[in-house]
Amino acid sequence: MASTSITRIVPTDCGLRQSSGTKLCNFRLPTRRVQNRLDFGKGSAIQSKKSSNSMVALASASTVTHSSRTTRIACKGATDVSGDSSPSGTNTYQKIIELLTTLFPVWVILGTVIGINKPAAVTWFKADLSTLGMKFLMLSMGMTLTFKDFGRCLRNPWTVVVGFLVQYLIKPMLGFVIATSLKLSRPLATGLILVSCCPGGRASNVVTYISKGNVALSVLMTTCSSIGAIVMTPLLTEFFFDMRIPVDAAGLALSTFQVVLVPTVLGVLSNEFFPKFTSKITTVTPLISVILTTLLWTSPKLFSFSKIGQVSEVLKTQGSQLLFSVALLHGMAFAVGYGISKTSFGESTSRTISIECGMQNSSLGFFLAHKHFKDPLVAVPSAVSVICMALFGSAMAALWRNQPTPADDDKDDFKE
Repeated sequence: MASTSITRIVPTDCGLRQSSGTKLCNFRLPTRRVQNRLDFGKGSAIQSKKSSNSMVALASASTVTHSSRTTRIACKGATDVSGDSSPSGTNTYQKIIELLTTLFPVWVILGTVIGINKPAAVTWFKADLSTLGMKFLMLSMGMTLTFKDFGRCLRNPWTVVVGFLVQYLIKPMLGFVIATSLKLSRPLATGLILVSCCPGGRASNVVTYISKGNVALSVLMTTCSSIGAIVMTPLLTEFFFDMRIPVDAAGLALSTFQVVLVPTVLGVLSNEFFPKFTSKITTVTPLISVILTTLLWTSPKLFSFSKIGQVSEVLKTQGSQLLFSVALLHGMAFAVGYGISKTSFGESTSRTISIECGMQNSSLGFFLAHKHFKDPLVAVPSAVSVICMALFGSAMAALWRNQPTPADDDKDDFKE
């Protein structure tokens, strides 16, 4: 028996109208079902015809049969079926989340103002809560990654090397040049150079995540720069201050392992084994990350020592010159990191390296200043660094989030 194509039996647009004038919807039947109706074997009401003219007549009869009561389905019903599959509330909900996330700089500014003028409003977010919050942030970022993402980044270690060199060679020199050019007082200049010798901060991972950058590369760079600080920070401080300032190697390594690596790996594992569950959570994690990061940056008792609230008096009396110098350090670090990496890497990789270079571990700088220098003013640049880093980081995150890169933007950076 001759095989008949469905497109020759059923028209693509029946064009029928009811008596009310409502246009009937397009009507198609599955090819296999129609063919079964045509080829139902012996005793069939329709016999195979060798003549093409007979087949045309059959198609015409089918069209007429189409216009019977069984095909009277109004287009209004089809419109209801072909509408948005997702509820309109879901789209509105996602838009609200995106808007609140994009307003990251606004929340940081509000939190900073509150932290400086009314520290009691944020002192409840103490060391234990801040550590727990940071672990949750790394866990949520890990949920967006797979082990293949880390494997891709390891194919080209030069991405990490470039970030490391900018972090520990160019940026300390920037700190020294800015401190001497602006003629800061000795304690403030010492504090500025000290913070420029510190590794990248964990908040860089959050900013990279919000910016839709390469989070896996950011985590690797943070880990390498943190471990490298065990050797590089003492060497740099000996070079600039003629005194070796030791870094607690065991403490820094343990903190990096507990706060960065373990939560990230757990997040990756949850994404690997429970993808449906993690996909629901990751729709709101950008906003949660913004809220927690704002608290981390503005809490005066972050990591068991004051950051913003308790240095408010110093900021009010000597803040203008210091704010300008610290802001210049961070701004130039962002720009230099982006400019150098852009000459060799794609947009996504360049953004990640820029953020890693511009975001400092000011907590470490504050701790080292208090432990190894008698003058309390040495610690002030690290505290001011939190404000500048928060403002620059949140602004870059908001800017780059609205300018997403293609999914394969950095594919050439991590070739097989």
